[in-house]
Amino acid sequence: MKLKQILATIAISAVTALGVIWGYGKFTKSNYDGGYGQQSALPSNYNYAGFGNDSSAPPGPVDFTQSAQAAIPAVVHIKTKTNAKQVTNSTPRKNPFSDFFGDDDMFNQLFGGSRGYIPEQRASGSGVLISSDGYILTNNHVVADADVVTVSLSNKKTYTAKVIGRDAAYDIAVIKVDATNLPYLLYGNSDNVKVGQWVLAIGYPLNLETTVTAGIVSAKARTLGLNKQKAGNMAVESYIQTDAAVNQGNSGGALIDTEGKLIGINSAIASPTGFYSGYSYAIPVNIAQKVVDDIIKYGTVQRAYLGVSYVDAGDLSPEEKTKNNIPAEVTGIYVNEAVPDGGAYSAGIRKGDIIKSINNTNLQSGAEMQDQISRFKPGDKINIGYIRNNKEMATTVILKNKSGNISMVKQAEAMDKLGADLATLDERRAKEYGVSGGVVVKRIKEGPLNDQTRMKDSFVIVKVDDKDVKTTDDLNKAIADKKTVTLSGFYPGYDGLY
Repeated sequence: MKLKQILATIAISAVTALGVIWGYGKFTKSNYDGGYGQQSALPSNYNYAGFGNDSSAPPGPVDFTQSAQAAIPAVVHIKTKTNAKQVTNSTPRKNPFSDFFGDDDMFNQLFGGSRGYIPEQRASGSGVLISSDGYILTNNHVVADADVVTVSLSNKKTYTAKVIGRDAAYDIAVIKVDATNLPYLLYGNSDNVKVGQWVLAIGYPLNLETTVTAGIVSAKARTLGLNKQKAGNMAVESYIQTDAAVNQGNSGGALIDTEGKLIGINSAIASPTGFYSGYSYAIPVNIAQKVVDDIIKYGTVQRAYLGVSYVDAGDLSPEEKTKNNIPAEVTGIYVNEAVPDGGAYSAGIRKGDIIKSINNTNLQSGAEMQDQISRFKPGDKINIGYIRNNKEMATTVILKNKSGNISMVKQAEAMDKLGADLATLDERRAKEYGVSGGVVVKRIKEGPLNDQTRMKDSFVIVKVDDKDVKTTDDLNKAIADKKTVTLSGFYPGYDGLY
């Protein structure tokens, strides 16, 4: 398949007080997430806005006062503090004297990692009370790695909050304050949201007091690529796009309908400056609700995977459609690969099939498919309608987890806790490196390894504290229930243990 690349300017502001961090990233049209992967070019200039049945707008003038007054007490101001940290540069420099003096410890120390210092950081955002006993829904990027989280209500009462759990792939976090009889918002149904309907955005932008803005839904199932920067190919995005004014500090705040029900969590803006320029994006509440329920019940999100890599059929070129015998006008999701141990393959789906629906919900894009799959757990069954050789077909798929089974994960695994893609070092490599085993850090994402160390990809972990680790299972057990650990290992081709 022909790859398309665009150089996208990504402006990310974690939350209000931090401002905007600019960076550049290349995005390709082909990706694979180990379960299902979107393959499409991504737009640029997006940044986090850090800091029941729904109804469309009725005819005539719209009165927002009742819904705003009902919702404001349930939207909170979140402030975070991240303590100063000393970090170790885990990237070694090659010891130029090893050929002459061997593994002399003096030279290893000289050419080993250096230490750096990250000063204390303070930031802010918004959150939504979802229960009377203090559970609050917000964005992952609002509270990520915070040492202290405080919550202020609209009545000026302030509480210290505990982070119950968070997930970078969805950009969702759950925190809790120790209080009762609190006001909270009722969940709406984001599936019923219609383009053109009125919505309100409520939050604490730019460190201001509670602020309410109004707009309409401009589009649904938008994919921006923001979560992919943090979570790699596990990222899930299907944003509601609105023109309600949202700025830094609105992140984690409420997007409500005219009935005052929660339909989304404000998360991002499209802007060349880092401030509102006409477009804002919210996570649909139907996605957020499932993530919240998993975090509260299991401590981590139960991810279900269909087991395919794909591209939107509409993105295929005329030549590709002709080559694969696909009608020119067809829409849906073209299957590039069905993983042999995945649920889709077991149900008979193969490369070249075009997925048209899940549980009778028609699909036009990969973002819509992500939206649907994200609502299920491993072991759940879904009905899929698809086309093969111009014939409509149907099958039932049993969704699996990333390991290829239907087990529930009771706690976050090492890759989630550390923020990295990890793999057990294979026997051939272990023998080549002269070790009995280890865990390879394949890709560092958002999390402690990125924030608190200067470890780079390809590092091989062989010890946690003083305990040997040979597999990812060993690593999971070694870091379970621990807040701090010391990781020891090496970089292939470099001398010394770091």
